[in-house]
Amino acid sequence: MLLIQGLRKRFGRLEVLRGVDLTAAPGRITALVGPNAAGKSTLIKTIIGLVRIDEGTVLIDGQSIDGERAYRERIGYMPQAARFPEQLTGREVLALVRRLRHADARIDDALIGQFDLDPMLDRPIRTLSGGTRQKLNAVVAFLFAPDMVVLDEPTGGLDPVASGILKDKLIRSAAAGTTVFLTSHILTEVEELAHDIIFLMEGRVAFQGPIDQLLREAGEPRLERAVARLMTGSR
Repeated sequence: MLLIQGLRKRFGRLEVLRGVDLTAAPGRITALVGPNAAGKSTLIKTIIGLVRIDEGTVLIDGQSIDGERAYRERIGYMPQAARFPEQLTGREVLALVRRLRHADARIDDALIGQFDLDPMLDRPIRTLSGGTRQKLNAVVAFLFAPDMVVLDEPTGGLDPVASGILKDKLIRSAAAGTTVFLTSHILTEVEELAHDIIFLMEGRVAFQGPIDQLLREAGEPRLERAVARLMTGSR
């Protein structure tokens, strides 16, 4: 369970997050959407501990993340574009990541086989295509069977087959009780995957709730038009 209350973050004079309150529940896929410069990237970096909180509280399973590190072991993170050491092979990257975790960590490397990635793992990262790097990125995110997984534009760069494999993984993970928190500009993808949606605009939450609730309130049959109404303030 992710619970955020009164979250504020400022960079100099620019207040990026302005009192954000939100929740993301286990067993559900929650999508964070909003226009550019809404604060989505800062919010994600705050959750995974890359940005420190100015005000407010971020709790993961009831534990405050402020000043803590251990909680990160329960989170899988898939950035929009992973940056792995170029000279290492994919297999060496996975071995390095595993060595950084406890020896008794539960491993979930099923995506390697599902992506047919094994033949590519002995090649240096610098020789891999963008799509193959993104597959490796997904494998790392799920490698330790996380209680919560945070994904930033997860299907970007993936071909339709790989994209479908990853979507199925997200659905299965949520069904098994994982908290899935993702961002995507592809609203048809959000509509396909997510149970709940959080619309962030100018550093504030403009809507939070089930997708079908937003569709009803907006009087629209599709998410893209409902979100457009939120952006124009015509809901």
